[in-house]
Amino acid sequence: MRSIFHYLSRRSFQAKINLGLALIIICFGLLLGFMSHAVSSRAILEETLKRGQSLVVNLSARSVESILSMNFLRLTVLTTEVVQIGNEKDIVYAFILDRHGQVLAHSFRDGFPVALRLANQVEDHQAYSIQFLDTGAERIYDFAAPVMLDETRLGTVRVALSYSTIKASIDRLMWLNMLMTAGATLLALMGGSFFARTVTRRVNALRQSAEAVVKGDLDVQVSPLLERNCWEIMDCDQEHCPARGDRQRRCWYIAGTFCPDCGTGGFPEKVDNCLNCPVYRRNAGDEIQSLAESFEYMALTLKNHIEELRLSRKNLSLQKQLLKTILDVTPDLVALQDDNLVYLAVNKAFCSHLSRDENEIVGSTDFDIFNPDQADQNYHEDMQILMTKQPLSKEIMTRGSKGKKWHHVVKVPVIENDRIIGLLSTARDITVVKQYQEKLIHSQKMEDLGRLAGGVAHEINTPLSIILGYAQLLLKDIPNSDPVAQDVAIIEKQAQACRKIVADLLSFSRNTEKDQAQININQSLREVADLVEHIFRQNRIVIIKELDDLIPPVTGDKERLKQVWMNLLNNAADAIGTDGCIMIKTKLCAHRRRLVVSVADTGSGIQEEDLDKIFEPFFTTKPVDKGTGLGLSVTFGIIKDHGGRISAFSPVPSEYNDNYPACEGELGPGTVFFVELPLEGNTMPDDECVDIPKRT
Repeated sequence: MRSIFHYLSRRSFQAKINLGLALIIICFGLLLGFMSHAVSSRAILEETLKRGQSLVVNLSARSVESILSMNFLRLTVLTTEVVQIGNEKDIVYAFILDRHGQVLAHSFRDGFPVALRLANQVEDHQAYSIQFLDTGAERIYDFAAPVMLDETRLGTVRVALSYSTIKASIDRLMWLNMLMTAGATLLALMGGSFFARTVTRRVNALRQSAEAVVKGDLDVQVSPLLERNCWEIMDCDQEHCPARGDRQRRCWYIAGTFCPDCGTGGFPEKVDNCLNCPVYRRNAGDEIQSLAESFEYMALTLKNHIEELRLSRKNLSLQKQLLKTILDVTPDLVALQDDNLVYLAVNKAFCSHLSRDENEIVGSTDFDIFNPDQADQNYHEDMQILMTKQPLSKEIMTRGSKGKKWHHVVKVPVIENDRIIGLLSTARDITVVKQYQEKLIHSQKMEDLGRLAGGVAHEINTPLSIILGYAQLLLKDIPNSDPVAQDVAIIEKQAQACRKIVADLLSFSRNTEKDQAQININQSLREVADLVEHIFRQNRIVIIKELDDLIPPVTGDKERLKQVWMNLLNNAADAIGTDGCIMIKTKLCAHRRRLVVSVADTGSGIQEEDLDKIFEPFFTTKPVDKGTGLGLSVTFGIIKDHGGRISAFSPVPSEYNDNYPACEGELGPGTVFFVELPLEGNTMPDDECVDIPKRT
């Protein structure tokens, strides 16, 4: 079957039409011949049966008188006449029985066959009875009719017709039908072949035109040229009509014609208004001609569109070159990525910044360009923008061969038809701006704190040094056993405490050179915790550490940050007193752009009205001889210098305290300090860290 379909698929269109028409005509011819044969055969058979019925009924009526008079000779003559009526010898026999079933007369020459006597019984109320019998020699239709006189039955008449004679007539009629069907089929095939040639000739013209279009020749002419065009039929004098002089296209395919009956649109809307136009009725053809005209219109329209596309392509090429020139000239770093964060386009400044060629970047991702940590951070940051559809603006600091540089980065999702199709990133070098900003802030800070520090140094430090100096001299001159020596020692101790206050204040206000380096926050915390753990254990204070090993290093001053951890741990121990726990945790925020260090204690906590004052200089809740009020102020300044943020919550929030381990002794409300540090640069990212609870 597949080979047949393959063979047919390779035949020409005309051959397929001829074959299809031939199959249809032959099938319909055979069907009609069969139906005609069946109808005619049924008609012949019915006519023969009616003839047999007529013969037997007629013989029954004629034999009444002879049976009453017992005229056997007359009955024999009647049966013989019936047999001789058949001109084709289709009547096989005829005989008459009395009412007791005895044979009165018959037409058999070789004696009456007794088996036929009871073969076809007929009742008194029946007009006749028909039976199809097989005598052994031949098959027959046996007709029986009762001989009746009023309601008295006198006998039975039987007549038989030969089935072979009937079948011979049917066979002759069948052959006649077959000859007529074959002739009609032959004529139909000849007509179909002529029709196929007519159709395929025009279809082949369309095929040749299509091949010409494929080769680039759009000036094709398939439909026949018109004998009279629209301006000739309508006697039009509109010289500027777009259809005038156009012999290639029909006027109903041309938009903007001046005919008042035409619509204002183009093809195919215009055709509805042209159906009653005399030009359309005269020049419109059949479906194939309409297809040819539409093909010509398509080719011409395609030619015009190709020309327009050629001009548009030229303009787009110029605009693309102009846009590329503008982007390459701008000093900003510009990059466009698709929704899979694959680079689609970058400018010259971006390539220069990464020291790569454009063809190395386009088609790549951040994992192919940056180191794994930077690429992972960029990926999560960019995916957050694509998912939230919110642009990102941030400042980042990078270090390279040319030193420290600051960039203002803006990332905007590219949205088209309410669907994100990409990400546009720009980075502007703001190093100079940041330098001026740092200088301005530093100048303002130095102006404010310098006055304070200078006043303290002038008003306190000089007399304090004198007091401390004379106290130390007195201690050298007074014996240790003298009670005055104890008083002088107290003076020296308090003077030393005042000197520490002055030193902390100067440390808070002084902008010393920072020792910037890569710091492992977890290691820094462990070093400070190990340093104070032995002292805290004496007061039964346990330090618990839950440090995230996945935290990357940050840039900062290691010693100053260790001072922060020391201040927080000392404050926690002072708040606890004895019997309690201090928990130190580190983790990355969900957006992976900052880390959080939390120090929580089980101490007495901080009053709500004091939470906003604890970072102010000289504010303390400790007794007078227990604190200076500068520890958290110095801590705040150090964290701020690192671009971070510190906050406090008391009591410890329930969501933070859920997993708090059991500690010995009675637990207080406690306080937790959160220190946030940026993973890169010296500026906190704009998005908040969801891991830090909100103050209600």
